[in-house]
Amino acid sequence: MTTTVNLDNDAIARSGLADPETRGHAVNPSKGSMDVHAREASLQNRDGRMLDDDDDDYEGKPTDEEMRTLRRVSGKIMWAMWTIAFVELCERFSYYGSAVLYTNFVNHPLPAGSTTGADPDPDGNPGALGMGPKAAQGISLFNQFFAYMMPLVGAWVADARMGRFWTLHLAIGISTIAHAVLVAASAPAVIVHNKSSFAAFLIGLLCLCVGTGFFKANVSPLLAEQNEDVLPRIQLRNGERVIVDPAVTNTRIFLYFYLCINIGSLTGQIGMVYVEKLVGFWLAFLIPTALFLLAPVVLWSQKNKYKLKPPTGSVLSKFLKMAWFARKRSGVKGFTWEVAKPSRVPVEQRPVWMTYDDAWVDEVRRGLMACKVFLFLPIFFLSYNQMTANLTTQASTMQRNGVPNDVLQNLNPISIVVMIPIIDHLLYPGLRKMGVAFTPIKRMTCGFLIAALSMVASAVMQYYIYEKSPCGWYANGKKCDPAPINVWAQSLPYILIGVAEIFANVTSYEYAFSKAPENMKSLVMSINLFMSAVSSAIGQAFTPLSGDPLLVWNYTIIACIATVGGVAFWFCFRHLDSEEDKWNMLKKSQYIGKQQPGVEKGHEDV
Repeated sequence: MTTTVNLDNDAIARSGLADPETRGHAVNPSKGSMDVHAREASLQNRDGRMLDDDDDDYEGKPTDEEMRTLRRVSGKIMWAMWTIAFVELCERFSYYGSAVLYTNFVNHPLPAGSTTGADPDPDGNPGALGMGPKAAQGISLFNQFFAYMMPLVGAWVADARMGRFWTLHLAIGISTIAHAVLVAASAPAVIVHNKSSFAAFLIGLLCLCVGTGFFKANVSPLLAEQNEDVLPRIQLRNGERVIVDPAVTNTRIFLYFYLCINIGSLTGQIGMVYVEKLVGFWLAFLIPTALFLLAPVVLWSQKNKYKLKPPTGSVLSKFLKMAWFARKRSGVKGFTWEVAKPSRVPVEQRPVWMTYDDAWVDEVRRGLMACKVFLFLPIFFLSYNQMTANLTTQASTMQRNGVPNDVLQNLNPISIVVMIPIIDHLLYPGLRKMGVAFTPIKRMTCGFLIAALSMVASAVMQYYIYEKSPCGWYANGKKCDPAPINVWAQSLPYILIGVAEIFANVTSYEYAFSKAPENMKSLVMSINLFMSAVSSAIGQAFTPLSGDPLLVWNYTIIACIATVGGVAFWFCFRHLDSEEDKWNMLKKSQYIGKQQPGVEKGHEDV
């Protein structure tokens, strides 16, 4: 039995979002509101024809059988995407080119007679503050924590106030100021005054973390939004019928985005460690600043070619109200999102804030599912974070023959730059040809286990350093000669961490973008990035192990945690493997936010 009501004052009816069920007609109980084969609404196909809610067919649409049997391939990566990736390259050059200097700047004292931090001794270490390895590890972890906490703020600013494009410009402005302060902290007139240099260094580091957080939350969503593939379609390639799959396109987009990240970090790190050694810290901090100024020039020159979306207003409060509404209506049998769908709520009982459609509830549910997956990432980053301080310190206790102790870090981005084309052109296509669905969950599990192997290699290396060092298990002593082990023997941990990143970290970017609602993409991406901050906070608990004679235990414990975490991750989320297509092909919500045409602003009463 249906209820006849006046829809003139109903927010959903005014907005035009209502399905027939939400316009006061009866709901067909045999038809669930989430049709996993529904296609995105209000999107243009390749011919420009609009696809609406009732348009279940479109040109090139694969059948269910074709979805199961045909090989899936990537669509084209557009020029606009490459320009955004280049901007990220510049930002990563500036960030990593500066961050690679932090350990030596904090750990080692200013060399005798130096006013720049450079040490003329080929086997000497550049330095400034002389606070020791534990302080260096603490600064490194704090930098990681704060830089990856700020994306939460940057995401809100972009989604609710400024939009992604303008938030990126704000981030660039803040980071430029930060770089200028770091240059001042390392200037010859300042670096000789320990306390003044340290104070300026901390101010610059904090500002750079803010700029980095605002930038990271928005650059990858802006990049992926340029993808023109929104629906899977049949295409003939070299005589073979294949499916151009948006999910595969996104995988390729984020692989090459990560490639640009690591080209930037590689060139920044290699160049700046030699600049700090040969000239000093002031120039090593200045060069990243200069390159970073290319970023706004590129963004402005390509602005008219980008697909830019306006800020939608904050939907976080609406999400929280929806969650509480669902909690109250779910009853004692268990929580369900279905009861929060407008089609399940009689018109006269709907709160005034319920201006979304049914599809948005499903998209939010999918986004929350992704956030649950991200909760395991801090375990992965425990291994990754060893690279920025502890492994750099480990290199300083080995025979370097003039190689800076922090140059070994670059084996990590080198391995990524080499492996990404191999994985994109050989591994992933090969697995697809064999019918193996190497889903995001499988890829991330592999990332955890490879990260654990990198820590095993680090523990073994540290054991042999202690065994061969003239100072035994106190190899980091200030007057201790290096252990007679060539520093390049440290290569394996860096390479393994790089491969692990491709499987775990790159996939998490892809997962965040593909599973987030349209008006919450920056927010979900920022939650993904925030997991690195959580890991850094957890990593502070391991700081007491970051010194002699406990470093072997440090690496061993983290290896065990990564192994257990990887196994637990697989058993918690393996069920998502078979549901990947279902979640990727949800019907697209037409709810945008307060900027939604036709939605009037009302009281936000619960």
